[in-house]
Amino acid sequence: MKEQNEKNLKIIYDTMKLAENYYHAATVMSFDMETICPPAAMEKQGETMAFLSTEGYKLLKSEEFIRAVTELYGNLSDEDIDPLDRELVKSLWREYDKIKNLTPKMNHEHDLIRNKAYVDWLRAKQSSDYSVFAPSLEKIKEIGIEEVSLRGNKSADPYDDMLGDYERGVTQTDLDEAFGECKERLIPLLEKIKASGKTIRRDFMSRTVTDEAQKNMARYLLETIRYDFDRGAFTTTEHPFTSDLARDDVRVTTHYHPNEFTASMYSIVHEGGHALFGQLQPAEHHDHRIAGNMSMGMHESVSRFYENRIGRSRAFIDLIYPRAKEIFPGLLDDVTPGELYEAVNIVEPSLIRTESDEFTYTFHIIIRYEIEKAYMAGKAKTDDLPRIWNDKYEEYLGIRPANDREGVLQDVHWSFGFGYFPTYALGNMYNAMYFNRMKKEIDVDALVRAGDFDAVNGWMKDNVFAKANILTAKEWIKDITGREFTPKDFLDYLEEKYGAIYGL
Repeated sequence: MKEQNEKNLKIIYDTMKLAENYYHAATVMSFDMETICPPAAMEKQGETMAFLSTEGYKLLKSEEFIRAVTELYGNLSDEDIDPLDRELVKSLWREYDKIKNLTPKMNHEHDLIRNKAYVDWLRAKQSSDYSVFAPSLEKIKEIGIEEVSLRGNKSADPYDDMLGDYERGVTQTDLDEAFGECKERLIPLLEKIKASGKTIRRDFMSRTVTDEAQKNMARYLLETIRYDFDRGAFTTTEHPFTSDLARDDVRVTTHYHPNEFTASMYSIVHEGGHALFGQLQPAEHHDHRIAGNMSMGMHESVSRFYENRIGRSRAFIDLIYPRAKEIFPGLLDDVTPGELYEAVNIVEPSLIRTESDEFTYTFHIIIRYEIEKAYMAGKAKTDDLPRIWNDKYEEYLGIRPANDREGVLQDVHWSFGFGYFPTYALGNMYNAMYFNRMKKEIDVDALVRAGDFDAVNGWMKDNVFAKANILTAKEWIKDITGREFTPKDFLDYLEEKYGAIYGL
């Protein structure tokens, strides 16, 4: 049995190595497509990406590979199988169960649809015309439901499976409960903040800053949190993202706004958090090909930990303030660190999720989730989504988009599917839980104020990153904190922080 297990593992590793070459090439092209690819070349590039992905997909659908996975999955109790190889086999089996009835031809066709959807979304956003994207969005919904219907182990509701693709084990029932608590506590708190009478100075936040200065600031911030430039790079894009191309190639992107210099600052710290998660993966997880198995909620917990719990803290502002004055000459000469801290934490309902304040951010996710849920249940039609979107923003935040670009078209995610957005809010809830443990063990504020991110990142590596590829999100957060998942820590944090800022 041991000899057969070893033979099957060799087949798996050899096949995955070859498939990864195709996927790596497609991912590099995807990074190019979202950064410097000429607009007229995008559709052709998308076709090439689809071809490469399909070739990799064919390898993972080969009879020899599937037989090796199936036999090993049936022998997981064998003691001669390395524990990390067991995790690999379980992961491969889950993925196989999802795609076993999806033919290479269908996979290729669906890749073409998704690539075209991205191009259509980009054109639609640039022209602020939802009708350009609507036909592709309808197809994205159709192929998403079709793919779920072909799975072996599927839920009664396709949307639960889509949610589970990003956050295994999390369902609409979990989200309805968590988001219900958020609305119960945050809606009244938002009204108190609006009625507080507190005026936060923000005139300097719209002062013009050159792209070059913002680029220098982005590099400084990445260096500060210990992003490894020998294993990464950064550039600009329409919608900031992080691309985990390989063990030693994790790239980040940002976008510069001439009159919103902090937008890029917090975008790059957010993406830098994602990148640190990629760069600080355990070496043995790469060796056993399970690096990257973490859920998106775990990933978002880390990116928003660096962006908000660290990046918007008073300690971080005190750390970066002197350097910011140097990088942005004259910008902050009449601004104190305290004024900058309050300005980056101002609560002001806004239309764009990626530029929203930490407090109202959760409402953006709840809105998107409620729309997705209704859309997938057939309670909302494709053509109605812009109106539903605008109505919900008015209901929850008291503001209404003036056009599709700042409304339903603002995010890229629907061009490749549904179920991703709740992970952003779950990430906030996860990091609130592990931050409460972290601050009991190390003096986080003192370390941040001193710029000692080796210590901060070391704690994260040992406690947050170490088992993320092995456990489900619910198991993982309990392993870190000793407690079951709850949104309470996050809601308590918001009440305490913003109660202090607004004198509530």
